[in-house]
Amino acid sequence: MAEDKEILRELWNGQIPVQFVLSSDEITALASEAPQPFFALVPRQTYFPLALDKVNRHFLKYISQAAGQEMWLECDGAPLRHHYPVGVLFDLYGDETRLPWTLTVHYSNFPESELVHLNSREAIEAFFMATLKEADVLKHRNAVITNMQKKDHKNLWTGLSNDRFDLFWSVNKKLMETSIEMPHFRNIPFRLYQPDKSFLQKLIKPVDEEDHRLTTLDDLLHQTLTNINVSSAVVLIQGIEVPRETPLQWLSEHMSYPDNFLHICVHSA
Repeated sequence: MAEDKEILRELWNGQIPVQFVLSSDEITALASEAPQPFFALVPRQTYFPLALDKVNRHFLKYISQAAGQEMWLECDGAPLRHHYPVGVLFDLYGDETRLPWTLTVHYSNFPESELVHLNSREAIEAFFMATLKEADVLKHRNAVITNMQKKDHKNLWTGLSNDRFDLFWSVNKKLMETSIEMPHFRNIPFRLYQPDKSFLQKLIKPVDEEDHRLTTLDDLLHQTLTNINVSSAVVLIQGIEVPRETPLQWLSEHMSYPDNFLHICVHSA
């Protein structure tokens, strides 16, 4: 199981400075002044719909009453897929040299074909738990999460949504456990992203069944990406360029997002 708590805590504490700007299309003619941007530090591990209450209150007085109420975000003209973790979105579309990250806020013309509706905390919780269960199916054939009590499920969600590291990991450590009989996960839950493409996902085991060698990040990249030069690509996990020889088992235990997936962002050189 994951044992280096300092690594886990450092990743959990990661934040991204964001400047939220209201789209000019949303501003009502009755507004007496142009809205000021709203600045916030947003945790990398969360989802934007969980972090926008204050942003919403800041801009509501400027928008037309006829506008829809489900906020969505745009980055450089493209809707942000807010069902991806914030850190994944930044690793795909942000730039460490241009901070704060500027995002445009919209309320109307929700892009139905591109975004998932997550307009309540209950909807976000359901989406998160479904993803978490998928990860457990891959790692343990769903044996861990189905044996948890309802309060454990609630503590996972409360820990994430209320930014409580110790509460979350008091339960999540069970999902990271291995045993003498099963020293590795059955498969590595991962999703691989490239800008403006659907993510890639396939079954990859943490140990090669032929030579019993630990499967590495480099192995995963070469098995999954056939359309780019992997050796020259920039690969980010949790905003970090991880050494390619790192075993997937270790990465899955220590660098997965709260949904227990290893989210890997790849930029072609």
